[in-house]
Amino acid sequence: MRRTSNSREALLWMAPLDDGIPERAAAGDREAFAALLSQHYDFIHTVAWRWCGERQDAEDVAQEVCIRLAGAIRGFRGTSRFRTWLYTVTLNAARDHMRKRRREQWRDADYVREQAVSAGGGDGSDDASDDLWRAVRQLPDKQRDAVLLIYGEGLTHAAAADVLGCAETTVSWHVHEARKRLKVLLRDAAA
Repeated sequence: MRRTSNSREALLWMAPLDDGIPERAAAGDREAFAALLSQHYDFIHTVAWRWCGERQDAEDVAQEVCIRLAGAIRGFRGTSRFRTWLYTVTLNAARDHMRKRRREQWRDADYVREQAVSAGGGDGSDDASDDLWRAVRQLPDKQRDAVLLIYGEGLTHAAAADVLGCAETTVSWHVHEARKRLKVLLRDAAA
């Protein structure tokens, strides 16, 4: 996974509050809702892609978020920035998607093992960055979420805590634990 410009991402994250569009959409204004989706679809897709790591999964999650927003927008109260609220909705959809995907993989575990053996295994990727992000996706949910928010999205620990709904110190602890676990995962992958 290759990172794009941090300054561009920071600007996207820190964008202003959409001139009241979220509030109008929450009140039932269909045109405001359409404008909201148009303005934020790229953000939703980018977040989904970072969480899932696969283009098709990211598209599925982005579509799911758009569907969820139709009902969830009424729950937006304006007590936090819309982008923070949207990030939480997207994060939950990505988590749900990945859980569903894991269940499907577990159901088909025998078939997957058989295919891996017959294909010779491995995907041929030598890119250390891809290996790192692949390892990050193997972390426990809370550790993975903290790492992706801090290092993938470039958020501060305070902003990540706001998105995850926990204390800033909890985010720091998850990042610390993730670093220890990543060392083991990457060492095992190299062996």
